[in-house]
Amino acid sequence: MNLDSSVLVERRKLGKTGLEVSVLGLGLAQISRAASTKGCVSDSATVLNSALDLGINFLDTAACYGDTEQLIGQAVSHRRDEYILATKAGHVVDDTDNLPWTRKTIEESINRSLRLLRTEYVDLLQLHSCSVETLQSGEAIEAVQKIQQTGKARFIGYSGDNEAARWAACSGVFQTLQTSYNVVDQHFKIKSILDIAHATQMGIIIKRPVANSAWWATHEPYPYAGEYFRRTQIMKSSGPFLHSLKDKVLEATGFVLCQPEVSTIITGTHNLAHLQSNVRLINTQLPIPEKTVLEIAQRFKEAEENWRQLM
Repeated sequence: MNLDSSVLVERRKLGKTGLEVSVLGLGLAQISRAASTKGCVSDSATVLNSALDLGINFLDTAACYGDTEQLIGQAVSHRRDEYILATKAGHVVDDTDNLPWTRKTIEESINRSLRLLRTEYVDLLQLHSCSVETLQSGEAIEAVQKIQQTGKARFIGYSGDNEAARWAACSGVFQTLQTSYNVVDQHFKIKSILDIAHATQMGIIIKRPVANSAWWATHEPYPYAGEYFRRTQIMKSSGPFLHSLKDKVLEATGFVLCQPEVSTIITGTHNLAHLQSNVRLINTQLPIPEKTVLEIAQRFKEAEENWRQLM
């Protein structure tokens, strides 16, 4: 698929790394799930190659995302210079007696990842949702710093939410922060973590930008999206939105990308038509009206007292 550069996805700076990433990135947990449940490895290769053809150059995976790293290695390692590759480490994903967040676990994780990804380095290695206490203990941070020094990772980051994300943003250790932010999960901005991360020139990667589809679902879309679905219903319970958009995917995506500090959002799909639709949306329908953004922010603020804070 050869496309004119004018239709490729917009790129933004990934903080002080100097890397330029497509504002739409590809989160790859879905690739592994679909390939393992439907047996469609060839479809995974089609989606990955098509994403690159469409100008998506940020691929986000993790050691614990099933066979995802292996699928990437098989499908697009021959195009390694066309994409920025991010993975995560820290969890125990094999049958060893290792403990999570130890130096040994993290070092073995990156070595396995590089082998499966068929590459000599990743552009970004992220600690994967560990606690504030784990970050403060220092061992996990020292492990990824050592890996960065060896050249196996060009940059290091933290992936997680809430107070751990705040600690990571304030620490000055990491070059990037990956965290949740969407129409029903606005604490990243409200709690000023966004401002802290931006002030320290961190690249900001947003996960769950469309709230796991809960914003437009008529029933709970996934078992792990229950809280987002509940918040959606609360936000809608006070009456119709005056400035809502008919296209809810556009509404949710536009709400996140209206923040210029955001470097990229990662969405997962194993459906080529959905991927192409997402690219068209990003390229032709943004930004959304400011009044829509403000109304969603205000409705969240009003509704927040109706759900239990988990922060």
